[in-house]
Amino acid sequence: MSVAAKLHVGMSLAPTWLSGEAWRRADSDIGGVFSSDYFVDLAQRAEAAYVDFVFRPDTLFLRTEGLETGGGFASMDPTMLLAAIARETSRVGLLSTVSTTFLPPYVVARQIQSLNWLSNGRAGWNIVTALEGHENFGLKQMPSPQERYERAAEFTQVVRQLWASFPNEALKLDRESGRFADSSLVRPVAHEGPHFSVKGPLNLPAHASRIPLVQAGASPEGRDFASSVADAVFASTPDMQAAIELRADLRRRAEEHGRRADEVKLMPGLSLYLASSRKEALELFAETHARANRARAFASIRDMTGLDLSEWPLTRIVTASDLPLPPETPRSRTHANLLRRLIERETLSVADLLQRPEVMGSGHWQIIGTVEDAFETIREWAQASAIDGFVAVPGGSVASMRLVLEQLLPRLGDAGLFRTGYSGHTFADHLAE
Repeated sequence: MSVAAKLHVGMSLAPTWLSGEAWRRADSDIGGVFSSDYFVDLAQRAEAAYVDFVFRPDTLFLRTEGLETGGGFASMDPTMLLAAIARETSRVGLLSTVSTTFLPPYVVARQIQSLNWLSNGRAGWNIVTALEGHENFGLKQMPSPQERYERAAEFTQVVRQLWASFPNEALKLDRESGRFADSSLVRPVAHEGPHFSVKGPLNLPAHASRIPLVQAGASPEGRDFASSVADAVFASTPDMQAAIELRADLRRRAEEHGRRADEVKLMPGLSLYLASSRKEALELFAETHARANRARAFASIRDMTGLDLSEWPLTRIVTASDLPLPPETPRSRTHANLLRRLIERETLSVADLLQRPEVMGSGHWQIIGTVEDAFETIREWAQASAIDGFVAVPGGSVASMRLVLEQLLPRLGDAGLFRTGYSGHTFADHLAE
């Protein structure tokens, strides 16, 4: 990436700044997290900062063991939430998350295309295969990663065929002649595949603006799938070298699929704990995780690596030689590989390991410090061609979240690393800049 290139930035609508102990702060407005007003306000703030899109992650299960101390995965349906936001915004992209493992492609094609109409061309689809939730959809166990991605590839193909089955140019809306549409342009998809049988066509015409596709994940199957269809990849890259390697691999795979290397953009999650000083930012991080469940962290390490640290002294160093053979079926191979990579590359005590994002969260790139600290780190990654942008995942407090939108993004804009205004009106327009 050249220094002159502009970064693409998404803003997570998952209120990560209310995670841990942060929801207990006086300014958290925790009572609003299941209302549209809360997220409309956030989306409007993000639009005022000129982000490419706002993004709502999603899961289709609930971990009740964490509900005593936090919201966990309790959330509204992302597509319905973004439909409410569409009415109150005009430029920002709206990226909804829908799994290809549980729902029929016809329903998903119609939902996302409906959002595209409601937002006047600002919808996007974050394609996930899901890690859990099978028991809520009549499945005894989750399909293997290979099965999930095979299904995802066919699912995405069917959705795109359905979007094309009733093209926008078929709409005539000619009052004088009485011709509503050219029915010869509306064709069934007649899809028959290993996983789906779909006749089509979709009962909704395509909007004139195309719907960008984003893929979340960085497993080998995920990388190959993303490089074949996605406009952007949302992934965990806890250090710059991991991002450089992933971006290079995605670009290489894209060319193997007959696409240009720059057609797929790497936008890792960026966890930001920001305050007016580094000391305050570190205190914010510590306060947020004051009641972190250590037993759950040890269980996560064991599940991902096979290494049981529950009886180890916190000061003991964990080395690569301590790692057993990796478990055959970790919950997430991507996160398991990131954790093993961390242990193999760095010298960390048990206490240090428990504080790392590979253990505490989703393994996202993390910055704890001031706005200027964040700016310098992002600039360094951009100059190293490690990223094409990032998805902001603020943490710690509402104030931290607002520093991202009101100070960090303008600072990037002033340095020529991010837009200072919208030039287009659709999600696809923003990604094309």
